[in-house]
Amino acid sequence: MTSVEPLPSAYPADIEDSRRLMGPNLLWDAAGAILDVRLPDIDAGRIITQWCAEASRLLREVGWDREQVTTRRFPGGANLAISAPLDGLFAATELNERAWAGAMAHVYGAHPSIPDPLTDKASAPPAPLNDVIAEERNPALLALARAAAERGVSFLADDDFATVGTGTGALSWPLASLPAPERVDWAAVHDIPVALITGSNGKTTTARLLTAIVDAAHRTPGMTSTDGIRVGGQLVQSGDYAGPGGARVVLRDRRVDVAVLETARGGILRRGLAVRRAAAALITNIAEDHLGEFGVHDLEAVLATKLVVARVVGPTGRVVLNADDPVLAAARPELRAPIVWCSANGEHSVVATHRAAGGDVCVVEAGVIVYESEGRRIELAPVDAIAICLGGAARHNVQNALGAAALALALGLPAEAIRTGLTTFRGTAVDNPGRLNCFDLGGLSAIVDFAHNPHGMDALIDVAGALAGGRKLILIGQAGDRGDDAIRALARSAWRIQPARIVIKEMVGHLRGRAVGEVSALLADEFLRLGAPSTSLVTSPSEYEGVRSALAWGRAGDLLVLTIHSERTRVLESLHRMQEEGWTPGTPVPE
Repeated sequence: MTSVEPLPSAYPADIEDSRRLMGPNLLWDAAGAILDVRLPDIDAGRIITQWCAEASRLLREVGWDREQVTTRRFPGGANLAISAPLDGLFAATELNERAWAGAMAHVYGAHPSIPDPLTDKASAPPAPLNDVIAEERNPALLALARAAAERGVSFLADDDFATVGTGTGALSWPLASLPAPERVDWAAVHDIPVALITGSNGKTTTARLLTAIVDAAHRTPGMTSTDGIRVGGQLVQSGDYAGPGGARVVLRDRRVDVAVLETARGGILRRGLAVRRAAAALITNIAEDHLGEFGVHDLEAVLATKLVVARVVGPTGRVVLNADDPVLAAARPELRAPIVWCSANGEHSVVATHRAAGGDVCVVEAGVIVYESEGRRIELAPVDAIAICLGGAARHNVQNALGAAALALALGLPAEAIRTGLTTFRGTAVDNPGRLNCFDLGGLSAIVDFAHNPHGMDALIDVAGALAGGRKLILIGQAGDRGDDAIRALARSAWRIQPARIVIKEMVGHLRGRAVGEVSALLADEFLRLGAPSTSLVTSPSEYEGVRSALAWGRAGDLLVLTIHSERTRVLESLHRMQEEGWTPGTPVPE
């Protein structure tokens, strides 16, 4: 290949991201490489057609004849993906970028150089693709993957390790020293039950609740969430581990009997799932959140992304869906696994139709959570006995409890353990930190919650509206990666409580490309447009200072609704200490 001129800097089409796909994803179940590209509508069809031709040609040239290409259009762009061997995923990204450069050259007449896809700067002549592939090749990895597939057990691989089996049946080795398949003790290898939990809201609470049920069954749970990784009662790692990396940590831990994996949309879109098989999966709900990322621009695409977890559940498993969510209730997905429909309304039309056809349902009837399957009825727990449901006022937690119960039965856990787990799990900062944690501070009530999108805010406001209270205050903020409309929608949801005081917090650590004050200005403008007096609005430089401002304003009988995202530990510890020390409104707020 010869060195040539770079493409024009003001190019109408460009790569926005180039990455590996390591498991089942929005486009398909194949591993490979994907480009997220920006396309002008007038040229989109020609560019995609030419990319397909270029990618197919390059795949043939490097001997990857069995690999395929696929595309997905969205407004203003496309996903362009190729499948590839597990030991060639980095090389696949290189091949994909070269196919893009070739397509650009063909459509726009530029000489086919290979610029840096993210800077458009001309690069040195690239190495032959076969050399790039040879450098990454790992025949031992492919042999081990084939052997695992032949034996019907899971295979996990990343940049450091390869694993056969999961949990108590897992064996792992560094990529550089993989054994030949005949040297593996396959008698020690097996899979553990795996539950995948996804949705726009409620994932973490449901995962924690299911983990409590697993623990009540005297099994060792391994859980991933946006808060960290836990095995049994031990915190293994803190932070956001709701992606495939966190899942692999749990699945490789030989102490784990049951894996409970919160599975966020970002991980599905960015890398794909860590697993290709699961015993059960739950989708809690579908809402407009993070729209615009990775080519997901509408609820239909959000639903398709969440349904990826359902594709890895086999015919003997269960996919649990929330019939109280209108998007899910209207969906008719074609899945290998039977569906369990859940609803807080035992007479829900979707539930009734499914039950009549012999399908499994998990519903609330006469105030009790009930599971029905093939004419068998299991009464699990009264809603009033489940602390996080607040006597039914926390309707979203009733739905979370239904989902956790249905998952637990799909995992084969006994009904008595489900009852125990549901009724002993508390909505405290210990059991469920940052999710509907309630504090009584000398007659001043405070609720701390993670609500971060209009759907979650609606659920929180429903709870707040059901609680007795005098004046109400909302502490609110938003990350900068949401669009203006989504930010304003959050304010509209919060306004439903008719707050007498609105504290708008700056989230400096979550600006994500916006200027300081830009998000708070949008929120303030929307509240003013809705009719909030300007004197009711105050801003705070941080989340913690916003809480202190709220406490200084409040008095006995008031209700503070505090949405907390970045300083949760500090806020919860402070409120707990104030409650323990008997702080009362009107006295100085402790530092």
